[in-house]
Amino acid sequence: MTSSKPMFLSTRMLRSTLTVSVLLVSMVSLLSGCGSDSKRAGTNSQSVTSPTVPPGSSQCFDQRLASEYGIQALPETAGQAHKQAFCKYMAIDAPNGKPIAFFAQSGITDEQMIRAYNILNFYLESVPGSTYGNDKSSIANAMANNGATLLLLNGSDDGTNDPTVDGQPLYATELILEGSEAYINNDYENHRDAAFEEILHLMHDYGIGVSGGDVPAGALPDYTAAIDSARVNAMSALLWPTANVDQDTTEWIEELRNEGSLSQEYLASVIDSYYGYWGAQTETAGGMWGIYTAKTREDVVSLDPMGTSVVTDYFNPVVTYMARIDATYAGDFSLRFDLSEPYTYKSQYLINAQLTGALDMSLIHISEPTRPY
Repeated sequence: MTSSKPMFLSTRMLRSTLTVSVLLVSMVSLLSGCGSDSKRAGTNSQSVTSPTVPPGSSQCFDQRLASEYGIQALPETAGQAHKQAFCKYMAIDAPNGKPIAFFAQSGITDEQMIRAYNILNFYLESVPGSTYGNDKSSIANAMANNGATLLLLNGSDDGTNDPTVDGQPLYATELILEGSEAYINNDYENHRDAAFEEILHLMHDYGIGVSGGDVPAGALPDYTAAIDSARVNAMSALLWPTANVDQDTTEWIEELRNEGSLSQEYLASVIDSYYGYWGAQTETAGGMWGIYTAKTREDVVSLDPMGTSVVTDYFNPVVTYMARIDATYAGDFSLRFDLSEPYTYKSQYLINAQLTGALDMSLIHISEPTRPY
């Protein structure tokens, strides 16, 4: 059964030989149609037109999920600006007892909030035997000490809903649920899944630490130096950015250089390709709109060995959080790579899935890991 509330885990044993674990909590047809044609959901759960509710109102979230996952109204200690702009709150409690806060606006669904929470929790899970991720307690503590805050915002990153408080923004149209229409159809144009990228920025800036820019001191200066070295190598070898980027991208790179955030954006490009988020994109070569030379994990390993080391020295090769499959999904959802189902570039790295709806669906998984670790 799912625990009453996800929590930060500092000693969980995570190994690349884990088999797929599937938790089923809905009335579903289990593995009855694995050989049949998949059906697709007819609606997109990523709607950002949720009715506005009073800030801080309990109407902003489902009470059942609230009690199960720790979603709540804003705490009394929240500032007035937070109370005016946001209506719900979650937190990861670091080992030092301080919170890493999540504030969400009314257009963010509870499931989107849970996914954001799960991704950061995944990033903060220790990876035994890794060079820098063997014990990530210091990273979580640094984030909490430095006031790391994720802001989950209505709408899109188009300038119409800029944050009113300090924090790392992530917009509704960028926070895509597994199994949703945008996830299955790989909608890069209107719903590019930026959750892995933006949540990584939060951990990088406020936990790991960076060597440039106006950010707090991080907990892993040696890892920061390794990321910087990999980025310098990538830029020298034209791996990131590639030689064929346009003028707008060139100017953006210079802006990053001036603000000291080149390494943050480089690492985000590596992570996105490593976990499969650009494999289905066919309009450009490489990942991150063609800015990074590697499109898939295999490309990262073969084309950017230093980038590969940076990832494997800290991150788990498989995605360990419980992926809550969108309630509108029907048919076969695969955790096994299938070239005919391009969304599986992403889902092949999931090892835990939970069904949330009442529609007939099946989970296709592997009994023995075959992913390129």
